[in-house]
Amino acid sequence: MSDTRRRVKVYTLNEDRQWDDRGTGHVSSTYVEELKGMSLLVRAESDGSLLLESKINPNTAYQKQQDTLIVWSEAENYDLALSFQEKAGCDEIWEKICQEDEKFLSEVFAQLTDEATDDDKRRELVNFFKEFCAFSQTLQPQNRDAFFKTLAKLGILPALEIGMDDLQVRSAATDIFSYLVEFSPSMVREFVMQEAQQSDDDILLINVVIEQMICDTDPELGGAVQLMGLLRTLIDPENMLATTNKTEKSEFLNFFYNHCMHVLTAPLLTNTSEDKCEKDFFLKHYRYSWSFICTPSHSHSHSTPSSSISQDNIVGSNKNNTICPDNYQTAQLLALILELLTFCVEHHTYHIKNYIMNKDLLRRVLVLMNSKHTFLALCALRFMRRIIGLKDEFYNRYITKGNLFEPVINALLDNGTRYNLLNSAVIELFEFIRVEDIKSLTAHIVENFYKALESIEYVQTFKGLKTKYEQEKDRQNQKLNSVPSILRSNRFRRDAKALEEDEEMWFNEDEEEEGKAVVAPVEKPKPEDDFPDNYEKFMETKKAKESEDKENLPKRTSPGGFKFTFSHSASAANGTNSKSVVAQIPPATSNGSSSKTTNLPTSVTATKGSLVGLVDYPDDEEEDEEEESSPRKRPRLGS
Repeated sequence: MSDTRRRVKVYTLNEDRQWDDRGTGHVSSTYVEELKGMSLLVRAESDGSLLLESKINPNTAYQKQQDTLIVWSEAENYDLALSFQEKAGCDEIWEKICQEDEKFLSEVFAQLTDEATDDDKRRELVNFFKEFCAFSQTLQPQNRDAFFKTLAKLGILPALEIGMDDLQVRSAATDIFSYLVEFSPSMVREFVMQEAQQSDDDILLINVVIEQMICDTDPELGGAVQLMGLLRTLIDPENMLATTNKTEKSEFLNFFYNHCMHVLTAPLLTNTSEDKCEKDFFLKHYRYSWSFICTPSHSHSHSTPSSSISQDNIVGSNKNNTICPDNYQTAQLLALILELLTFCVEHHTYHIKNYIMNKDLLRRVLVLMNSKHTFLALCALRFMRRIIGLKDEFYNRYITKGNLFEPVINALLDNGTRYNLLNSAVIELFEFIRVEDIKSLTAHIVENFYKALESIEYVQTFKGLKTKYEQEKDRQNQKLNSVPSILRSNRFRRDAKALEEDEEMWFNEDEEEEGKAVVAPVEKPKPEDDFPDNYEKFMETKKAKESEDKENLPKRTSPGGFKFTFSHSASAANGTNSKSVVAQIPPATSNGSSSKTTNLPTSVTATKGSLVGLVDYPDDEEEDEEEESSPRKRPRLGS
């Protein structure tokens, strides 16, 4: 049986690229002293003559094909093939060849990880593995898998971290890392998570890769684009495993957001920061030269209240008082980072949501709407669009409390009459809100920005939002009219907190006047004839309060110039001491010119607290007819 299993035909490739049959025999693997290594020997079955003697060389590209064929090249234009009678014999010899490869690779690894190896030799060894990995891409899938499994078994990943201070070693190691990620993302994830248990964040392999991406000196960032693709593969839940005992997705994403996300977002946060110390730390920490835009002397603090901003700055451009990265290479890098963060918003859940909320990340991203590079402004807008596309009320509240539509609307107004991709992208964002009927965002936009947007008539988007808002307002009023009069209020959205305060006032008044418990004991119900007196007292107090509220309402002034100031702090975004930033309109004087003495808000701020439950909109025939009509010609907006 052994003879049958080892029975082979030997072929050589001739000059005409045809295979010549050199004879039939039996193959074995034996150490040959003259060749100084394990070799493949084939002796003819007819007379025992030597048909083939070939040393197994790790540098030789062996290929296993069709389960019974092993093909390789001995020298230039000299290809050999062994065709086995049985698959078992082919597998046996193939295993011998792989063992020799592993033995050879082990010797190379020993030199690579030896501290005594000098820098030139280490550089040579790392480049050898890089070329070896590149060559593996030409192998058959099963051969390539065997090769990478051998590398993993020998410890290729920890070996890559040695000598990373050398630029050439770092570059070659990054390329090897790329091949490993493409082969098995799970293998790489498992390694980096184990590595985090015994190493600082700064020297984690995945963070070294991110730093390499940030440090790409190519003006077109070709290497950075490649590495960003690898990071996307690693954090993509679609290729993460989920088993009964282990959930790779949750474990790896916890690791990534705790140990790596701050490295990835460092250039973004630094380039949108007014803190010089933060920039200095970034430069020192990442040990490379990078161009940053300095904070202009005429910048305003995030904590500056909107009412204190000079009326000389009309709505629109904040480019004179906000930092933004106008260096082309920096803008390219930030666009790549934003692309990956947008991917995170779409494919991750609470991990990216917590990060955005804790870092007030969307506010920082929207600073990039001021960049002179339109592609970067579009990346920032796409990030916000992806967030709004989730229709998540946590995100919606974060956006409205932080007044984060302001930089988007300013960018639209700055764009003026130019009909370009930025204009279309902004319009599409608001059109999505209208079509999807996102009520909280619709109310916020109409209440705070409609005066600045109503002149845009070449699309029906903003008028449509106003219509939706008014329909919902009417619907809420109808709902209020349908409830008992004791709960009725003249306010548009009656929130639960205000309702509880009025009820508490009524019961407390009853307690003070009558000297009784707020809630009567069950066995002694309150007499029915006491109710009218208490209700009368409640309504009198309520009417007095409403009258006082009306007197305190700001008076409307004649239209004037608009100014939106992007001045909310992070605390405002988190709901502490937040105030809605509204359109500021200078009051008109007798001669029609605007006065600079008083700034009064003309829009109604959103009511705090939870809202009354909303209902679905009915079909709006008037709106459909309006949309079907041809759009009006776009007017030129004032510069």
